[in-house]
Amino acid sequence: MWGLLKRRGPSGFSPSSTAEEVTAGIDGRGLVAIVTGASHGIGAETCRVLALRGVQVVMGVRNTSSGARVREEIVRQVPTAKIEVLELDLTSMSSVRRFVNNFNALNLPLNILINNAGIAFVPFELSEDGIELHFATNHLGHFLLTDLLLEKTKVTAKQTDIEGRIVIVSSEGYKHAYREGIRFHKINDESGYSRFFAYGQSKLANILHTNELSNNLKEQDAKVVVNSLHPGEVATNIVHHWAFLHGLMSTLGKFILKGVDQGAATVCYLALHPQVAGVTGKYFIDCNAIDPKSPATDKELAKRLWDFSLSLIH
Repeated sequence: MWGLLKRRGPSGFSPSSTAEEVTAGIDGRGLVAIVTGASHGIGAETCRVLALRGVQVVMGVRNTSSGARVREEIVRQVPTAKIEVLELDLTSMSSVRRFVNNFNALNLPLNILINNAGIAFVPFELSEDGIELHFATNHLGHFLLTDLLLEKTKVTAKQTDIEGRIVIVSSEGYKHAYREGIRFHKINDESGYSRFFAYGQSKLANILHTNELSNNLKEQDAKVVVNSLHPGEVATNIVHHWAFLHGLMSTLGKFILKGVDQGAATVCYLALHPQVAGVTGKYFIDCNAIDPKSPATDKELAKRLWDFSLSLIH
């Protein structure tokens, strides 16, 4: 088993590689990154490693007190770290817009946007905007955030001549969406709701969003790449809504799952590594691009999701 975990792909990295290892020797000074879901798990480790490499980090967090504690710990470990903490609730479109306004008030460029935050396996619930909670949090909130920050990312890339990068954290759970992929006409319908399939639907939406955004950026000849990824099975608190699964991961996770340092590896790789230069619209596992399965490759479905998402945010 350990031999399999150590097996390296074309990138030179393996499932056991850590975020520090995949960014070793990379100088991120002068770059600015936004990381959502930054107060715990993969997001917190991503912020730490980016700060370690000299990147100025803006943490998007739902709980600013938790975010402040993470920031303090990172600064303790990396005294030179430049980190801001801003409130961001991805279930709320008004909160997303407020976050962007607060970020713009910092008068910073934006080189890297990491859409990491997520929820999993929650009972049926609607957001304050009337959107099913998985779809609202994992996809639509990030879709709106990306839409509002895209121009700044493109302008930063053009002015600095440094490629902009957008990183979208998906999951292999995309393979377990509803039969129709995206339930456009029943997105907020409790009948037939499955917390398992709803999570899969939102993760499928992450990949479809990546694909369509990548196509749009290529058409605009923008110097910005966008890629999605599966971080691996990681021992975090994302499944705390499902008591049985959370208990199982808490007791057995440290023996069979990745740690957050390994879970953040592909995120940090896509954010910083020179191997990713010019690579866009791809799906990565363990720092290596793979071909996702249908319907994640369905171009018509991606375009339909894009138009549907635009209709919801406007």
